[in-house]
Amino acid sequence: MGTATLTIDLNAIVQNWRALDAMSGAGVETGACVKADAYGLGITKVAPALATAGVKTFFVAVAEEGAAVRQAVGNGPRIMVFSGHMAGDSDMIGDLDLIPMINSIDQMTRHVEVLPNQPFGIQLDTGMNRLGIEPSDWSAMRDIALARNPVLVMSHLADADDPASAMNATQLAAFQEMTDGIDAPRSLAATGGILLGDEYQFDMCRPGIGLYGGLPFEAAASVVELDAPIIQTRRLSAGETVGYGGTWSAESDATIATISSGYADGLIRSLSNAGKVFADGTECPIVGRVSMDLIGVDVSHLSSVPDRLTVLGPDQTVDAAADAAGTIGYEILTSLGQRYARLYKSVQV
Repeated sequence: MGTATLTIDLNAIVQNWRALDAMSGAGVETGACVKADAYGLGITKVAPALATAGVKTFFVAVAEEGAAVRQAVGNGPRIMVFSGHMAGDSDMIGDLDLIPMINSIDQMTRHVEVLPNQPFGIQLDTGMNRLGIEPSDWSAMRDIALARNPVLVMSHLADADDPASAMNATQLAAFQEMTDGIDAPRSLAATGGILLGDEYQFDMCRPGIGLYGGLPFEAAASVVELDAPIIQTRRLSAGETVGYGGTWSAESDATIATISSGYADGLIRSLSNAGKVFADGTECPIVGRVSMDLIGVDVSHLSSVPDRLTVLGPDQTVDAAADAAGTIGYEILTSLGQRYARLYKSVQV
């Protein structure tokens, strides 16, 4: 087979959710963020596995993702939409029982006028300046919004991956000031917020990256393994180059393997001459530019060349690959392409 194989361990995702749920305080609900097609790993497989394990609330970025989750999990779980009630989404929100997280006065007005009996949540901006109702607007609309009984009031931490960041305490204080005394359930913590401790957890936590094996949840079980077949090997003489632009040249005679993966599959170009793959635990450097479909790997030091090389797995997490590429694990994970043959390890409840 000429395509690489991406193995996704649903058992590990469930294990990670249970571990993060156990870290949340008594009486705190732990939902699950499955936006971006469950961080690239497949909503149709991941969401049902989490629902079976006990997840009752899912979070998505946009209403269309909410529709995919609803189709996957049925009518039971709640589905919260971070982008709120956007123009054109009313029928989908109403028909599929989605819960928009209202981000502005305009969205609140739209929701009340079009779907007055549909549940909603509130998203507040506590300093990230990305999504959410700003403090001045919240002061003006707070009483009106709370009178309509939002099912959740939330905000999002900008720097929770760094426990030492002063911004965490600043946002916590802002969230408390904006929400103290309300009856609605509150949520501030995603994965990083859970790890910051009880005072950040409130009534609902909504882990994302930690479910899928990524930092800052260092104890997470590994979720993905990516193995790429070797299409061809060749012997190079000293001075010969590899790939577009000849950016790598052999200092001595070398054996180069060409694997079937590239930037079209989510292995981004910044891995060129910087990343690595593994042969049964032995590190093999990527050489030359990563191209659309192919990557060169120096396997000169191997006693024998295998049929496949491992890009992600026990020897290299998505975060380790991201470090080599100068990015974050989120980007590597969500970029994993659709050409891969995807194998799912079934979940054990």
